[in-house]
Amino acid sequence: MALADDSDQSDESVTIRAEKIGGIDATSVEFGPGVTALAGRNATNRTSFLQAIMAALGSERASLKGDAERGRVEMYVGDRTYTRTLVRNNGTVAFGGEPYLDRPQIADLFAFLLESNDARRAVVRDDDLRELILRPIDVDEIEATIERLQAEKREMDEELSALSAAERERGELVEERARLEHDLESVEEQLAEAREALSEEGPVESGSEQFDRLRETQSTLEDVTYDLDTERASVESLEDERGELREERSGIELDADDADDLASEIERLRGRKRELDETVSQLQTVVQFNEDMVDAEYPELLGGEDDLTDQLLTDREVTCWTCGSTVETDRIEETLSSLRDLRREKVERRNEVASQLEELTDERDRYRQRREERDRLDRRLSDLETELDERRDRITELETERESLLETVEELESEIEADEDETLDAQKAVTKHELERDRLERELAAIEEDIEEIDDRLEEKSEREERREEINAELENQRTRIERLEREAIGAFNEQMETVLDLLEYANLERIWIERLATGDEATFDLHVTRSTDSGTTYEDSIAHLSESEREVTGLIVALAGYLVHDVHEQVPFMLLDSLEALDSERIAALVEYLEQYASYIVVALLPEDASALDEDYPRITEI
Repeated sequence: MALADDSDQSDESVTIRAEKIGGIDATSVEFGPGVTALAGRNATNRTSFLQAIMAALGSERASLKGDAERGRVEMYVGDRTYTRTLVRNNGTVAFGGEPYLDRPQIADLFAFLLESNDARRAVVRDDDLRELILRPIDVDEIEATIERLQAEKREMDEELSALSAAERERGELVEERARLEHDLESVEEQLAEAREALSEEGPVESGSEQFDRLRETQSTLEDVTYDLDTERASVESLEDERGELREERSGIELDADDADDLASEIERLRGRKRELDETVSQLQTVVQFNEDMVDAEYPELLGGEDDLTDQLLTDREVTCWTCGSTVETDRIEETLSSLRDLRREKVERRNEVASQLEELTDERDRYRQRREERDRLDRRLSDLETELDERRDRITELETERESLLETVEELESEIEADEDETLDAQKAVTKHELERDRLERELAAIEEDIEEIDDRLEEKSEREERREEINAELENQRTRIERLEREAIGAFNEQMETVLDLLEYANLERIWIERLATGDEATFDLHVTRSTDSGTTYEDSIAHLSESEREVTGLIVALAGYLVHDVHEQVPFMLLDSLEALDSERIAALVEYLEQYASYIVVALLPEDASALDEDYPRITEI
């Protein structure tokens, strides 16, 4: 989290000017460092003012006034100014300006502790706390590193497997080379003997021209035969590949009608989601507008001082601001409740549609991938057919050439055999052995080239093996790092929750702690509570069994522990507190006094009777 300015601001006053934020039409409030209490009854814009501070600090958890299209917050800290704008656009609110924080996520999670705070709500809903607790640690980066290392390891394993196969192939080539060298040595001995026999016969008197032609033709014949064998082997390999590709191609089933149906359904769902988004946005606007009107015109409808006030309000009549008629207050409350229920219902339906849309989009993407794979196979099959045609044509040419050369060899041999000169027989033996020697030398040269190429590749094997060991070690380190971070975070949270719980002195809540449970590749964080009876007996209880107020207290404790564990005060000097009704006045006072040593600015929204329990030196703001 980056600060817009890292200078010391702990002794400077802060001024907030807000327009059209929450239920606020326009206000300007100044407060100094330390604790500031927003003292007042419900529906007096205290939460809206906290949202204004949040917005100026960089949060996007603030709401725009229901009847407004634009809102603005300015925060002055000493001689520095920070701004935030809110603009309604197509049912959503866009945030702009230059706020205090570039990245407010951690502050949203552990410093802005309003009732809607994610950490508090996660405990109330009994969610898994792992993602929430580890969010500031950036475990995603570690997991991305693990995925990258795993991919590199797979690549390295494939390369080492190929090198091992090349190593085995080298052994076979060495054996083949030894055999050829033995054959070459034998042929050279036979050639030497043939040449000695030829020298004893004296110079060739006739037929030398035929021998030269025969030798040249036989050499060409061997080259053509070698090329022909190579082309035939290539054709066989290509035909095998073609068969595999055809089988793979046959396994890809595509139905154009299914694609059209998918596209139509996706488009329909997108339209439906847009409608629901618009409906939810309109309902939100209506609910917010009516809540703001209640807040502005009849604040007592959202909370009274005692049961007597509630009873009096039951029969009170007010003027409806939408139709101008006179209605009872309970009708307004019922209408607001119905609107909230309808909005909740539409949100759930929108989420269902969004889920269906995501599933269909994934299915469409899979269809496209199959189509792309099929097209790739078709292109490869087409290329194979072209290459096979070319190679078959080449084979035909080579076969024709080979037949011609065989005929020429037979003619030359017939001419030579017709001559009974013994010298010519000796020359023929020499030519035969020379041709055999040349063939063996060519094969040896090819094998030497293959061995040399393999040796060049095998020089990399030790480097690859060393790199694979490094990857394995790094993978183990990254995996244990996540587990280590998880355990360290849990330990820190448990320690801080114990501190806060001791501070609050709840007699029946002995301990609140988090347990790490390994479930497959990923762990879960379970929250546990130990309670005690009046007789002193302790027992473990689940979050689900706690009362609503106890769950609220537990959620607040977890959020405060996160604030302390992650040293949020070092990144943002503000702490905002709201909806502390689950704590009594004395505990609120003790908690605020404890937090004062960490946060430079603490702004807490309290009912008047709770604010009265705070230190008298803390300033109170009663009007916003």
